[in-house]
Amino acid sequence: MLEIVSAPNPVLSQKAKPIAKIDKGILSLIEEMKKSLESAADPVGVGLAAPQVGRALKIFIAKPSLKAKPSVFINPRIISQKKKLSKAASNAGEPESAGRRTRKLEGCLSLPNIWGEVLRYNEANVEFEDETGKKHNKKFKGFLATIIQHEIDHLNGILFTKRVLEQNGTLYKSEKDEKGQDVFEEIKI
Repeated sequence: MLEIVSAPNPVLSQKAKPIAKIDKGILSLIEEMKKSLESAADPVGVGLAAPQVGRALKIFIAKPSLKAKPSVFINPRIISQKKKLSKAASNAGEPESAGRRTRKLEGCLSLPNIWGEVLRYNEANVEFEDETGKKHNKKFKGFLATIIQHEIDHLNGILFTKRVLEQNGTLYKSEKDEKGQDVFEEIKI
């Protein structure tokens, strides 16, 4: 199992390099990343990019639920994003021009206890390879589309906090109260 690095580790701000060949070393890295993601207990991890384990390579895994099998994305590239107005966005009081994306509270295993609202597209069409080297071009929706956008940001050296600040959003720090429940406090910037 690989250690998940935390900000301000410089690998988190580097652009990841493409994978030229899926060999035993890459497959081993993927298996270790899966173990690291599975062991991330609090918060529960739903995605992990290679830079988060100290490797500036274009690989990430996504696991949108506890029972889901991890999906592997090698050399992923977003082909298009759909600006579909969702109920969550309209309920969030977003202006109509920005309301075509969904604002959700995001966290990151490399930024423990930091959260923020990020405006993300509801759908993303992604080109990628799986661990067998097979090429895919698939459309993802909802929570999985959000995870994919977050992880591709990691591959581009971008942490979600940058997106929050670009969108004039709010960052929060979480702590556990005496009952073990998360309590969020706004971070003043």
